[in-house]
Amino acid sequence: MPRLSLDQFLPYRLSIASNRVSGAIATAYQALFGLKIPEWRLVAVLAEEGAASQQALGVRTRMDKMTVSRAALTLVERGLVTRTANPADQRSQLLSLSASGRQLYDEIAPKALAMEAELMAGFSDAERERLTGYLVRLEQAAERIGTGHS
Repeated sequence: MPRLSLDQFLPYRLSIASNRVSGAIATAYQALFGLKIPEWRLVAVLAEEGAASQQALGVRTRMDKMTVSRAALTLVERGLVTRTANPADQRSQLLSLSASGRQLYDEIAPKALAMEAELMAGFSDAERERLTGYLVRLEQAAERIGTGHS
């Protein structure tokens, strides 16, 4: 029977890598912009895709309802996001970036790209493309396992 070696166990390695990358980025976003990672994710999605319900944001970011709700509330309180009635569903509201939110995104996006470039500096273009492809395939495999469709 094969033995589990945590340091060689892919889910563990992915978790460690994710935690280290997220931690470094979270520290920078907090220090520079006063944003936590969930708040930044909502800002980024709203900047990229436009108005969305909290439910749609949860699906898009893979964050739970409570995390999305807290992040949205913080962003609304800071004046970075506005809420409007959702014409497609009167029980929910649409979140959109305010002018201040758009301005903040425009400041953060170049810094986020610079941090990503720094993280990936030791990789060739081909290696970056392969890594992205591998990650997409891992996400798809995890989705199949999670839904019971192997």
